[in-house]
Amino acid sequence: MISSGVKHFHLHATRLSLFHRPKPSALVPCRNTLSPFSIPLHSHHLKFSCIYRTPKLPLSSASSDSLPPDPLATQMEQKSMSILEILKQSNSYLPHVLLASILLAVIYPSSLTWFTSRYYAPALGFLMFAVGVNSNENDFVEAFKRPAEIATGYFGQFVVKPLLGYLFCVIAVTVLGLSTTVGAGIVLVGCVSGAQLSSYATFLTDAQMAPLSIVMTSLSTASAVFVTPLLLLLLIGKRLPIDVKGMVYSITQIVVIPIAAGLLLNRFFPRICNVIRPFLPPVSVLVAAICAGAPLALHVETMKSPLGLAILFLVVAFHLSSFIAGYILSGFVFRDSLDVKALQRTISFETGMQSSLLALALANKFFEDPVVAIAPAISTSIMSLMGFALVLIWTRRGKSEIKSSS
Repeated sequence: MISSGVKHFHLHATRLSLFHRPKPSALVPCRNTLSPFSIPLHSHHLKFSCIYRTPKLPLSSASSDSLPPDPLATQMEQKSMSILEILKQSNSYLPHVLLASILLAVIYPSSLTWFTSRYYAPALGFLMFAVGVNSNENDFVEAFKRPAEIATGYFGQFVVKPLLGYLFCVIAVTVLGLSTTVGAGIVLVGCVSGAQLSSYATFLTDAQMAPLSIVMTSLSTASAVFVTPLLLLLLIGKRLPIDVKGMVYSITQIVVIPIAAGLLLNRFFPRICNVIRPFLPPVSVLVAAICAGAPLALHVETMKSPLGLAILFLVVAFHLSSFIAGYILSGFVFRDSLDVKALQRTISFETGMQSSLLALALANKFFEDPVVAIAPAISTSIMSLMGFALVLIWTRRGKSEIKSSS
């Protein structure tokens, strides 16, 4: 069994090479007393602890057809691999691209104002499709087997976050002396469901937690048709007639269909997924950056005013508090869990990143004063920038921990 596995590995490696030298069939194992090698079944990754070498043959027995490897071909192959690695690693540049998009929205807003609200659903759907391509159906089945984690994320969404929104509403009105409409905009941001971008951020930081994040976001979005109006009525006394059918259609369009399409493609057409998978990260980075900068570009003049700067300060403080609250809450609840750090990051994203686009749409549709829409517009950019800055920090910290442990 061992020798056949090694031969299979040898033949598989031969097929991957564009230019190779014919090798003798006999393989002589080297001595290794540290650990045996293992070939895990049902896995695409073969791990060897010992190196195999080919026995040296006399010059007279060498085949006359054996040719040295072509340096040009080897260089081209290495260049191709480096391009693929660059494409795969492009996610690490997301915070930088987001910052560039936000700066572009402030300095040259007309460059992003073309990206109107009609493009948001397809853009977010593409990000969910990218998550589906890199997942499988078993991940979502396992996610539903964690009710405690789902309940904690839901508690952070619709209890902790609205209370923080109301707190900063009070600060805005009583401490800073701003109008009640400004406070209403902050409360509106705190009462909407989680952002689909939180699932993408979780996917970049802890890929194994992405299905759990998607389940949390989907449940909060589905129940937002009832919970959001109730919270707004309790906190600011505003009745909002919500289009239930429209929100259900939006959830299906943005979350369910794209993820299902990615899962089915990965399940039945894996070769196609292998071809498109390296190109998904750079396109996803560009799409996420545009989604963050475009709403800000539409309200940039208001944001530059003293009122806009005051709202900016409140929105930053609100999101920062939400990220910290989600992280501390999950750390306390799951302190004995083996994956507590991954859960803390996941629930922190769920609590800190809101569907500010939904809040912006509700503000424009159901509030007469346009000042209410300023906080959701600023929140769209700020929560994206802060969330993906955390992605950069946590992924780098994770890599350093892996290096130190190894």
